[in-house]
Amino acid sequence: MLNGWEPIGIPIHPKGSQTHLSCNLQSASESYAKGLGPPCTGFHASKFRNARVFLIEGLSLCVLERSRMSIKRPWELSSEEITPKSTYLNRRQILRAMGLGGVALVGGRALSHLAFPPAAVQAGTKLNVTVKSPFSTTEKQSTFEDVTHYNNFYEFGTDKSDPAKNSGKFRTAPWTVSIEGEVKKPMKLSMDDILKVAPLEERIYRHRCVERWSIVVPWIGYSFSALAKLVEPTEKAKYVAFTTFYDPAQMPQAKYGGIDFPYVEGLRLDEAMNPLALLCVGMYGESLPNQDGAPVRMIIPWKYGYKSIKSLIKIQFVKDEPPTTWNRYSAQEYGFYSNVNPEVEHPRWSQATERRLGEIFARKTLMFNGYSDQVATLYNGMDLKKFH
Repeated sequence: MLNGWEPIGIPIHPKGSQTHLSCNLQSASESYAKGLGPPCTGFHASKFRNARVFLIEGLSLCVLERSRMSIKRPWELSSEEITPKSTYLNRRQILRAMGLGGVALVGGRALSHLAFPPAAVQAGTKLNVTVKSPFSTTEKQSTFEDVTHYNNFYEFGTDKSDPAKNSGKFRTAPWTVSIEGEVKKPMKLSMDDILKVAPLEERIYRHRCVERWSIVVPWIGYSFSALAKLVEPTEKAKYVAFTTFYDPAQMPQAKYGGIDFPYVEGLRLDEAMNPLALLCVGMYGESLPNQDGAPVRMIIPWKYGYKSIKSLIKIQFVKDEPPTTWNRYSAQEYGFYSNVNPEVEHPRWSQATERRLGEIFARKTLMFNGYSDQVATLYNGMDLKKFH
C-alpha cells in the first residue's frame, strides 16, 4: 500500500543557507491537491510562513505541523535535502528537548523514529528453511528494523510508523485461507496446511515502492504456483484475485485511510504462475511480523509494492480481470499491471530513480525491478505505457 500524505515537510540545509523557511500549510495542501507538486519543495523565503525552524549544530531544520487529510499523497525529498546519518543520529536528545510535533523523512526514515524509540516487534516463530533460492539477489539486505518500522499497511494507519505501533494485538491465529472460484479442488487451508504445501525457501528480493523508496528483504515462502497446482485451476481461470483480512474492531485506524476495504489485488494467471511470484510466510528466518503482512502474503518483486498484498484470507481464480484497490481509487495513477518501469512516469513524479532505505543518494530504478530475465516475456507485444 502507498505512503499516504499528511502535509508534513522537512527541508534540511547546511549552515549558512536559507534559514527563513516556511510553508503556509493551507496553500501547500491546496497546491498539492491541484497537482502542483508536493508541499515544501520550493524552499523560498517568500513562500514559507507557518513552519517551525530550528538550528541544530549547523543544520537548519524546518518542521511543519501535521494536518489531517482524508487521503494521503506520496512524495519524496531530493537527495540534496537529505542529512547524512552521521549528522542526525546524535541529535536525539536535542530533538526530544525541542518537542517536535511533526514528522520528517530523512534518507527514508522519520525524524520521530530518531527522536523516540520505535515500537517493539513481537518475536516471531523460527521457520525451517530448507532451500536457498537461485532467485536471490546478492545485494546488501535492508535492516530488520527498517523493514519492520517503515511500512504501508493502511488498515493500521497511514504514517509509516503506524503499522508497527498499531498492529501488536492483531490476531493471526487461528487463520484460514479460502481458495475458490474456477478450480477443480476448492479448499480452505490453515497456516499449518500452508506451511506443508512445499519446502520453504529463503528468497532475497528487491522490493520497490511506487513512492520511489526500496528495500532488500530475505523473504521466506515458496512459489505461488505450488499452491495453484494443488487446487487445479480450470481452463476458465485467467486471473487470480486476492483479498486481505479486514476487521474494523481490530483495525480502527483504517477509517482514516481514504481507500476501500477490504484491500484487494489481482494478477493475470500467467503472472501468478511465474516462479518469482512468492507466497510468503516469513522473513529474516522467522514468521512475518504483523505490520509486514502476517501470517501470509504475496510478494511480486517485479511490480510496485502495493501489488504484494498482505494478510491474505481469500484467493479466487476468476475469468475476468479483478478490481484492485489502488486502481479503483485512481486508475490513471495506479494501473492493474503496475510493473516497475523507470520509463513510465507516475502522473506526479518520475520513476527513474529510487532511494534505498538506509542510503543517502538515489539510485537508478531497473526495468521490472531488475527481474527482466525472468518476467519480460510475459509482456511481449504489450504497450507498457498503456498497460501500466
